[in-house]
Amino acid sequence: MTVRFYAWTHIKTASNAEPVEAGQTYNRYMPAPSISTATAGKAQVRSNGQGLTETDLLKMYRIMVLSRTLDERAWILNRQGKAAIVPSSQGHEATQLACAWATDPTRDHYLIYYRQLPLLVALGVTPLELLKGFLAKEGEPLSGARQFPMHGAHPRVDAFSFSSVVGTQMPQAVGVALADKMRGESRVSVVFFGDGGSSQGDCHEAMNFAGIHKLPVIFLCENNRYAISVPIRKQVATESVAGRAASYGFPGVTVDGTDVEAVYEVMREAVERTRSRGGPVLIEAMIERIFPHTTDDDQTKYRSAEEIQRAKDRDPVPLLERKLRDRGILDDKLREQIWAEAKRAVNQANAEADAAPYPDLSTMYEGVYGTSFPTAASEAAAGHAEAKGRRQAA
Repeated sequence: MTVRFYAWTHIKTASNAEPVEAGQTYNRYMPAPSISTATAGKAQVRSNGQGLTETDLLKMYRIMVLSRTLDERAWILNRQGKAAIVPSSQGHEATQLACAWATDPTRDHYLIYYRQLPLLVALGVTPLELLKGFLAKEGEPLSGARQFPMHGAHPRVDAFSFSSVVGTQMPQAVGVALADKMRGESRVSVVFFGDGGSSQGDCHEAMNFAGIHKLPVIFLCENNRYAISVPIRKQVATESVAGRAASYGFPGVTVDGTDVEAVYEVMREAVERTRSRGGPVLIEAMIERIFPHTTDDDQTKYRSAEEIQRAKDRDPVPLLERKLRDRGILDDKLREQIWAEAKRAVNQANAEADAAPYPDLSTMYEGVYGTSFPTAASEAAAGHAEAKGRRQAA
């Protein structure tokens, strides 16, 4: 496990170790730093706490496989001309599932962006609901098939509606966290964004406000090193995105985003800190974007074949599979069963979504204009009648 912790001052290590500088890389042989009681000034490193069980890891693997199968199917549907556009989440699975496990979906908030398919699956959005979104079919619950896939607010999942405009979910997350703090509620808001989003003005304003008011919000940067085709070196002049946290008065952590256990540990401590009124945390998960930005992109024009292969070598799905095999949790028979179950579930959802109708044209304005409010025409008529009455009275 690799974790990098950023603070203003030196970080104290365990009692039998020497102090290290902020920014020191922690490897699997060193305890990851505690952020549950950290401040921007100093932090105390302690040994790793409660981790994921074998049952947890196997459940995460099942969801990863289902998410990956869905992702691949959506890509195929685009190539068949059925899905207008697809942003792949391949490479992001470990970080998002670790977040789902470390938080409490019954009370916490998730302010997402367009590459959150694994998280939505983990939170309970069904394959049918997601495929209806990609195909813009009637019954799609997030936006009624009116928006880009995975946009909108789900009636069962506390994932907020967001904009395709990059970064807008960050100040919204801060507003949600402020409301929770003012109400005295023990909730955590997690806002997801990419390295490209970290370059937006919304990011600075959100982190600055959250730091001043010590809000219960976790900024989770899924750094795949590309903002569409712009590499990280042309976006960020500093060593990392997480290093910026100290400027806003709260801790920043960089973690290997392909390692579910590493991300879970960091997320769990971040949740403990924010839930106990310790203020915000910035987590930078270093992940891989295995596929192009979307189905409209061709990454071979700006990434070499060698670089794309290196990204595939860090694919979190086979990495978790290897870990499960090494621990005796997964064998060939169980693996085949899990992949077959995922394929059956996606095939069934695909067939139902294909058969579903498109929304009727007559429903275009549903959810746009309230039926209990007067129309512009009726308001104008009322205004004319009132004006006429005043003239007659005069």
